[in-house]
Amino acid sequence: MFTGLISDLGRVRSIAKGGDTRISIATAYAMDSVYMGASIACSGVCLTVTEKGPDWFAVDASEETLSCTTIGGWREGTAINLERPLTLADELGGHLVFGHVDGVAEIADRREESDSIRFTVKPPAELARFIAPKGCVALDGISLTVNEVEDPAFGVNIIPHTAENTSFGGLAPGDRVNIEVDMLARYVARLLPQSRPEK
Repeated sequence: MFTGLISDLGRVRSIAKGGDTRISIATAYAMDSVYMGASIACSGVCLTVTEKGPDWFAVDASEETLSCTTIGGWREGTAINLERPLTLADELGGHLVFGHVDGVAEIADRREESDSIRFTVKPPAELARFIAPKGCVALDGISLTVNEVEDPAFGVNIIPHTAENTSFGGLAPGDRVNIEVDMLARYVARLLPQSRPEK
């Protein structure tokens, strides 16, 4: 479990395709404090550390993960938002993020607004109903507040700190991002009675 507060901006070092795809990621984390088998959110995707070195770690991504996320488009040098798991002693500064990506959204627009950057994001149609104004959403692992919803898109505001310390500073219209909707919205929708067609 994570908070959506990015603690390092890593870079893809190498990608090796096999039965699963092994991805090596450069990081500023003190890797002696990261154990084998630990979970790290990589641009919003919870992945398991399967190998590590002094300033890098490797993860394996299955075909299922590649098909549901942006990982299949990663290349050597791709910027990766990294977050280590939440502990019970941590401050919950973002919102609860599970690292279970729901789909891939597209950046529809980017414009400067004072010192910040306003992004318009188009989610997959089946996820639109889970996104509400002033609600939470995780994009590439970053906890963000939804400014407005104008179907089929929604807006988020990126402050300079976020732009400088995450991959969002380099995003442009047409780029794709991993999206995880708020878990509470997902469960509320599941519990509500389904509408039935009139006879």
